[in-house]
Amino acid sequence: MINEDRLKNLLIDMINIYSPSGKEGEIIHFLKNLFTKHSIEFVYQKVEDSRGNLLILPEEGESNLVLVGHIDTVPAFDYENYEADVYDDEIYGLGSADMKSGCAAMIEAFLTYKEKHQSDFPCSLALVVGEEESGDGAFELAREYSFDWAIIGEPTNLNPCFGHYGYIEMSLLTYGQKLHASISKPDKNAVKLMMDCINLIINYIDEKGDILYNIRDFNSSQAGFASPDKCEAYLDLHLPTKYPLGILAFEIEELIYNKFTDNEIKFSLETIHHGYELSEKASLPKQLKNIYNEQNIHFTPSLFKSDSDAPILWQFGIKPIILGPGDLSNAHTGDEYVNFADVVKASNIYYSVMEGIR
Repeated sequence: MINEDRLKNLLIDMINIYSPSGKEGEIIHFLKNLFTKHSIEFVYQKVEDSRGNLLILPEEGESNLVLVGHIDTVPAFDYENYEADVYDDEIYGLGSADMKSGCAAMIEAFLTYKEKHQSDFPCSLALVVGEEESGDGAFELAREYSFDWAIIGEPTNLNPCFGHYGYIEMSLLTYGQKLHASISKPDKNAVKLMMDCINLIINYIDEKGDILYNIRDFNSSQAGFASPDKCEAYLDLHLPTKYPLGILAFEIEELIYNKFTDNEIKFSLETIHHGYELSEKASLPKQLKNIYNEQNIHFTPSLFKSDSDAPILWQFGIKPIILGPGDLSNAHTGDEYVNFADVVKASNIYYSVMEGIR
């Protein structure tokens, strides 16, 4: 159905444009030129002075469905070697899975629809900024525009996710006493306090059995041959929807301050995104199931266990389905890649959704 050569070239071009969160200007310019070339009208929705979302809207300006893709990436691991490399049917490069492949597949679906029908689009497309940082692009989209449904092209191996885990980002800062290494006191060492605190939280989480966690950005103050007086770390929690996030966060805070004092530790909640689940009996999930059957693609609904723009849209009353090419385990890695055959399948799925609602 779609133009595979054009899709591959588009994906490679997008990967070759460096667009970390906050610096999406070049790829925005590229996409503006692309839409202009194909005589597709678009709206530039300003998010910050030099950044904004690109939207394709039906002529009447309203639609029940929006396809959403974020055009930003995490920073490059190696700025000299972030571009696309093609090996057989695999396309490597920063953002190949997360999620320029999903964006390219959605764009190609719209280009194909324009060529075949020369008529108004039956749904909207939103290419947003900032997902890898604050989600400010998705927030601005949902604040100004209203949709019933969204399909977000995050990497799911083409498995439609009708639910999304909740997410809590915790910041921990411990305070100790700077002393010569030979007389360092474990109970005054900021790193030791941090380790004790994290172990306390992990033991609590492990008892639950189904909460995913990640420890990151563990750093202490530069102390030389001495015990550090400060240590900082972040803890990410991904939780099934059965857990009330407010109660869980309260229990963890209680746990911390029952063992440590305010002078020893500072606990902060940086981000809280509530999870959700959608009924597979609703209209769009049923349409997707029919499309999968028609295209002989195995239909395996799942839950999205990472964080994304979906909870931001959800809190505005939009029902997001996460569905895209690529494997989440390859995202944010130095050898990120996507299987191009899956990108083609994704684009055909998006196009079929458009055909089904026109």
